[in-house]
Formats: sequence, structure tokens, C-alpha cells
Amino acid sequence: MKNSKKIALVLALAACAGSAPAQQPAQSQATVQDGIAVRPLSRARVFAPAEMVEAQSKQQYAALVQEAGQKGVLVPAADPQVVRLRAIAKRLIPYAPRWNADAANWQWQVNLIASKEVNAFCMPGGRIGFYSGILTQLKLTDDEAAAVMGHEVAHALREHSRAQMVKSAGTNVGFRLGGALLASIFGLDPGVTDTVAQYGAQFTSLKFSRDDEREADLIGLDIAARAGFDPRAGIAVWQKMATLDKRSPPQFMSTHPGGADRIERMNAHMNLLLPVYARAKGTTVPALPPYRTVALN
Repeated sequence: MKNSKKIALVLALAACAGSAPAQQPAQSQATVQDGIAVRPLSRARVFAPAEMVEAQSKQQYAALVQEAGQKGVLVPAADPQVVRLRAIAKRLIPYAPRWNADAANWQWQVNLIASKEVNAFCMPGGRIGFYSGILTQLKLTDDEAAAVMGHEVAHALREHSRAQMVKSAGTNVGFRLGGALLASIFGLDPGVTDTVAQYGAQFTSLKFSRDDEREADLIGLDIAARAGFDPRAGIAVWQKMATLDKRSPPQFMSTHPGGADRIERMNAHMNLLLPVYARAKGTTVPALPPYRTVALN
């Protein structure tokens, strides 16, 4: 096959993957771990080679950290909040490979950026970032910070961003993804094929689907519970989010499930999550004390 035909084929595949519906009947069979059902990994991710995604994630995270440092908003490693976040991550990480075996080899990083933004993320490869606003404005306890971190880590473990990159690229004719695919598959000049560096910002701008968010909620709480963090903290986080943002758009206008929907699903799975947490704490569910949070003013 000539190069021109190969190029056309890859671009067409990328476009098809991006426009494919979220529901894939051929993959309707779910995987169950301790009662938590998850969807099979999206078929769309095969159009974004793991090596390309890893290179892109590594490059963007390094650029983000460097820029934050230059602007004086990268919180120093000795700061109590950074120490706290890294300690939480250290407890969560051992339980990540049960959801994705590759996580055992990830080079995990955790950094904090001084910003009022109420947000956090985890890029592929275990590159975690928190904005200080989510800690201060929501007054997160350690359990709640673990629920947030677990949620973001779950996105990376289930390769949601890898699949969404393909869908996003396909929606926009697939040319940028196609270029990176061509560079990685056929060894063409990255300067000609629109390389990773030219669209690295995709990771932090991706909007996950409602199903992705629901899945990340439950997997994140599973990881947190195994690490000895109270899964009821996930409910407290979304109650605080509702208090903080009374003008949140209705669920049907957002790719994210509404807070009430998320709380309902978490509550529905507490019969699975609390025994895991109780076991990690060396006790029983009936003996667990009520969950206590820090109220917002």
C-alpha cells in the first residue's frame, strides 16, 4: 500500500472512531470487581497509540509544572498541603494496578498549583495536579481529598482521556490525531504531520462523558476505601460542591452528571464500598463511626 493510501486510511479510521456512539453493543458486557461494574475499555483508544499518549502527557505535564514555577504559583514540595497530597497519593497508588496493570510501572507525580480554581486532574501515566482552590474553598478533609484524587486517578486508569482524544479528534475531521498517528506508525516527519507538541493542551481541556464521570466516581472511591479513606467522603464532596455552586447548569446541559445523581449512585454502592473500608481499618461496618466533615461557612 502506498503512503498516500495509508494516510487516507488512518485519517478515516480516526474520524470514524471520533464520531462513533458512546454506547457500543458489542462491548456491553461489564467487568465486575467486588460488585462494582465497569464498562469494557473503549475500543476508540486503539486509535491513539499508548506511546503517543504517554509522550504527550509527559510533555504537557512538564510544561505545565515549568510554567507554574516560572509564574511563582507552583507550591513548594515542603509546603504542608503538598506533603499532605503526596502522602494521600502514596496510600492510593498501591491499589491502582487492580484497575489497570500498567499503573504498576507509572512514574507517579503530584503537584499543587496556587489558584482559586476548584479543580484537579490526573493525566495518563499518573501525573496528578491539584489547584489549591479545591482544598481551601471546599475545606477538604483527607478523606475528601482522597475521594477527589481517586476520581481523577480513575480517569487515567480507565484511559478515558485516551478514548476522548480520539473522539474529539474525529469530530474535527481527525487531522491532528491523524498526523500524530502517521508519525508514530509510519515514521513520517513529525514537523509535517502536526505533532504531539502542537495539541498537547487536549488533556486538560477534555470533557469526559457522563458515563466516564460515573465510573470514575465509583472506582475512585473503591481505591480510596482500600487505602483506608472513608468512601462517604465522596458524598460530602458533592454536597459541598452543591453549596459552592448553586447556579450549576441542569444535568441535561452538561457532560457531567448532576451532583444529586452522583450522590445517589454513591449511596447506592455504599453497601459494597463500606465493607472494603471497614476491612482496611480492621473493623466492621456497624462499628464505623459517623462520617464527619468540615462545614463550609
